[in-house]
Amino acid sequence: MKVVDGIITRITVLRGAPCGATWETARRVENLPVEEAIIRIGLDVQYYCIADPAGWDPIYGKSPVHLAGKFHTAALKKALKRS
Repeated sequence: MKVVDGIITRITVLRGAPCGATWETARRVENLPVEEAIIRIGLDVQYYCIADPAGWDPIYGKSPVHLAGKFHTAALKKALKRS
């Protein structure tokens, strides 16, 4: 990941969702301010995820797309701390 003047200029995906949403979402948040990207990545990955949103996880009580959004947001925050 590369951040210049508070703008994410490059994201390298090391591991992503099997549906491919990670790569599309990473491409879409490049060139956004960090604050906007943190919100946007969680929303966009839910939009591009092809998991069945009706299939609720019995442990977490949420759909797979909601979990994907939270995981991607957490991963972006972790990557930002490292950069």
